[in-house]
Parts: sequence; structure tokens; C-alpha cells
Amino acid sequence: MTENTPRIPEPSAPSGDAAGKTPEPTGVDLARVALRAAKEQARARGDAAQQKKQARRGGLRSGARADGRDPMALGAAINRLLTERGWETPAAVGGVMGRWPQIVGDDLAKHCVPLRYDEDPAERVLTVQCDSTAWATQLRLLAPQLVARLNQDLGHGAVRLIKVQGPGGPARRFGPLRAPGSKGPGDTYG
Repeated sequence: MTENTPRIPEPSAPSGDAAGKTPEPTGVDLARVALRAAKEQARARGDAAQQKKQARRGGLRSGARADGRDPMALGAAINRLLTERGWETPAAVGGVMGRWPQIVGDDLAKHCVPLRYDEDPAERVLTVQCDSTAWATQLRLLAPQLVARLNQDLGHGAVRLIKVQGPGGPARRFGPLRAPGSKGPGDTYG
């Protein structure tokens, strides 16, 4: 440092034994401690008075002021339930499945349908089934952009992976026209 730069004074060591002793609170610190203690005592007195009043009236009853037992709008009740149970992400993904054509476009929505969402925090996989292998390949190529769009709509990390399934194919029939060694109609699917 140069001689012209101001020095910041270092905090002085507390008086007495420095090993393990903390300094006594003074001034503003004492006022904060006293205020906190007074607030806690007032809250405890208020709670005790409220309990006595309820006991005299015969338990909990409705009053002029709003409380948690009052009726609420259906939308507010559903939002409260979703929040309490931790269902925000699955509900948002369910909304995405309802708005699938607006999110991915009409052409892709005609050929690819969302099946399920795995809400396990380690997984967070959206499974989509396509009606042909060509559309399944197309969706696999578009998967990174689709994941980014879904996370933009739902919140970061809501969907980590899109699992694409091809068409199921017809049921395998074993009959006289089957070629030896072939897997049947499953050879051309998936």
C-alpha cells in the first residue's frame, strides 16, 4: 500500500481471554435482543388469551374475521390443494398434454401423442408415441428443441428427456405363411 491510501482499521480483539469467550452485547444489540424477547412474550400472551376465549365459547367457532375454515372459490381451493400436495409439476405437465397441438404444431401433433410423464425427480421423462417410424425419427431429431420449449413453458428442469416410441405394430400371428427365422411383421417397426 502507498502512504496516501486510507487503511481500514482491523477489529480489536475482545478484552479478557480470547479463547472461547464472546463479547457482551451492547447498545443496539441489547435493544434487538430485548425487542425480540418482548415480541415473543406478547405473542405467547396473545395465544394464551385466544385459547382461553375459545374454551369459554365452547371451542372453535366462526367469527367476523376470515380464517382458514371459511369457504373459498373453487380455483383457489384447487391451487391450495396442488401446492399442499406438491402436485404443481404433474398438473402443469397434464396441461401440456391438453395443449399438445399448440406446443408442437399441428403436423407433429397429428402423428405423435404424449402417453405419460414420469415425475420422479431423477427421471422427469415425457413418453411420446408416434404412428410411424418416420415420425418417430423426426421427433427424436426435434427432441432437444422440444425439451427446451417444454421447460420454457413449465419451468426449468420439468422435463429432462423425451422418450419416443414407434408404432406398436399389429399382433403377431403364427400361421402357415410365416417364413422360417423371421420375426414377423415386427421386422419393419420400431
